[in-house]
Amino acid sequence: MDIASFVGIIAGVSLILSAIFLGGDVRNFVNLPGIMIVFGGTIAATLLTFRFKDVLSAFTAAFFVFRESGDEPNDMVRTMLKLCKKCRSEGLMTLGQIKTKSRFLKKACTLISDSSDEDIIRSSLRTEIESLKRRHFAVQDVFKRMGMYSPAFGMLGTLIGLIQMLSKMQEPSSIGPSMAVALLTTFYGSLLSTLFFLPIAGKLKARTNIQVLNLEIMFEGAVAILESNNPSLVYEQLSSYIPRKDRKTLRSMRI
Repeated sequence: MDIASFVGIIAGVSLILSAIFLGGDVRNFVNLPGIMIVFGGTIAATLLTFRFKDVLSAFTAAFFVFRESGDEPNDMVRTMLKLCKKCRSEGLMTLGQIKTKSRFLKKACTLISDSSDEDIIRSSLRTEIESLKRRHFAVQDVFKRMGMYSPAFGMLGTLIGLIQMLSKMQEPSSIGPSMAVALLTTFYGSLLSTLFFLPIAGKLKARTNIQVLNLEIMFEGAVAILESNNPSLVYEQLSSYIPRKDRKTLRSMRI
C-alpha cells in the first residue's frame, strides 16, 4: 500500500470532518439537491466529454493510487546490468529465454535475441513508450476535467440556490433551505476537486513518470547491451537517469 496516499486521504477527510463536528451539527452540511447538482452534474459532463470505457478505466486506475508503486529505477538498472552480464557470458541469444513480468522488457529481449536491426529496436520500443504515455494521459485527463467540472457545478448550484431564494423572498421559511443549497454546492464542488479529483490526477501522473523512467532505462539498457555489452559502460549510461543523491554505485548493485 502507498502510505503517502493513504495518509493524505485519511488526514484530509479527518481534518474536514473534525472542523465540521467542532463547528456544529454535521446535518447542516448534508443537502441532497446540492449533491445531485455537483456530483451528478460532474459525472454527466465527464461522460459527455469522454468515452464510457475511458471513464471506467480512469475509475479503475484510481485504485492504483493506494497500491505500492512498481520497481524503483535503481532496481531496473540492476536488472539491465544482470542481463548485460548474462549476455556477455552466454551470448545475446539467451535473452530470448528470459522470463519477466514486464512485457516491455520481454519485447526488448526478444528483439535483441532475434538480431533485429538497431533502428527497428529503437523505433519499436520508442513507440511502446509513447503509447503508454498516451494511455496514461487519457486517464489523468479524466480526473483533471472532473477537477474542473466539480467547482463549476458548485457555482451553478449556488446560482440555482440564489435564484430560488430571491424568487421566494416573501416566504421567509424558504430562504434558509435555498441558501443552504447555494452555499453547500460550492463547498461540495471545491471539496471534490481539491481533495479527490486533482490529487488523484497528480498521483497518477507521478506514477506515470516513474513507469516512463523505468521504460527509458530498459530502452537505453537494451540499446547499450546491443552496442557495447559492457556492464561498466551500461551502468554509466543508465545511472544518469537517476539523481546523484539517489543513485547506487555499481559495486552496491551486486550483479
